Amino acid sequence: MEKNLVLVATCMFGLEKLLGEEIDALGLRRIETIDGRVSFFGDESDIARANINLRLAERVFVSLGSFEAKSFAQLFDGTRDLPWEDWIGDVDAFPVKGHSIKSGLTSIPDCQSIVKKAVVERLRSKYGVSWFEESGAKYQIEFFIFKDVATLMIDTSGTALHKRGYRPVAGAAPLRETLAAALVLTSRPREDVLLWDPFCGTATIPIEAAMIASGRAPGLNRSFAGEHFARLPLAMWADAKAEAEAKIRRDCKFEAFASDIDGGVIELAKENARRAGVANYIKIFRADALSINKKASGDESRRGTVVCNPPYGERMGERSEAEALYRKMGAPFRALTPWQIYILTSCENFQRLYGARADKTKRLYNGMIPCTLYQYFKPQR
Repeated sequence: MEKNLVLVATCMFGLEKLLGEEIDALGLRRIETIDGRVSFFGDESDIARANINLRLAERVFVSLGSFEAKSFAQLFDGTRDLPWEDWIGDVDAFPVKGHSIKSGLTSIPDCQSIVKKAVVERLRSKYGVSWFEESGAKYQIEFFIFKDVATLMIDTSGTALHKRGYRPVAGAAPLRETLAAALVLTSRPREDVLLWDPFCGTATIPIEAAMIASGRAPGLNRSFAGEHFARLPLAMWADAKAEAEAKIRRDCKFEAFASDIDGGVIELAKENARRAGVANYIKIFRADALSINKKASGDESRRGTVVCNPPYGERMGERSEAEALYRKMGAPFRALTPWQIYILTSCENFQRLYGARADKTKRLYNGMIPCTLYQYFKPQR
């Protein structure tokens, strides 16, 4: 099948490079990367494959086209000229939402209204009807106007892709699954290296690590908006899921520890791991993160990596409490050398509090909170 569709995967800021690498791994050719999105060529089957397999994407869209839109007239004409009938039937629903960045058209409600009217006019001319009941499948239209260029897309994901389906209840300050996967991928998980999250909460990081290590696709246990699209038959989705199932490494020897001082989240963590299908890879228990040591891993000569998201003092507790925790973390964490340490926090003076300069840092966003991933992979003193 010719890969003549333009697909767009959106992501949290800072994850574009890793997302691009995931798209490459699916054998798909990238077109463009900008902040928060990567576009690539694909066919109908790749819509299913991308939704099921991409760990870092928030949504997968099919792009109908792009055009200059410096005025509402241009937005209307450009939208009307796109082949909406290739996707949307005469009884289907097609709500509109979108964004405008660095562009002259700043009123989102007005843009929504213009796009809706243009799609209606296009479909009216194609189907010969004057009114659309919109009682069928939902085709969420999204416009993205950037530097006066409008891109019109249809959302094929529905519920955001970070919602894998294994975490119906989150902790007090949940880490988005896509961001947790990015932290794990940055740490390069391996079967012969223990991964430990001593601030595990509901175990999102260890669960994503186990899914990555065992080759379990993130979208296997959920549904997608595109499954209701007439152009994307259910058999195609079943084939994509079967392909993903076949890639699971059932003999994987990976092991992760998930510990937290809050005993109330431990049972939630265990349930999440069970729902994700990776409970056999994760040891979940209650422990103070400050007591972390090599002996507790069962073998003091064992190689290990710590990947964690400690409290920031933004949404949990007070900033002063978080800073006090960072001061106390330094000594026991550095004593784990030559283990590698990856710590995500919004604290700008974390390195001073922790007592060691990171070997590498990476700017990321946890929701709307700007954060830094501090990476320690050289032996600490």
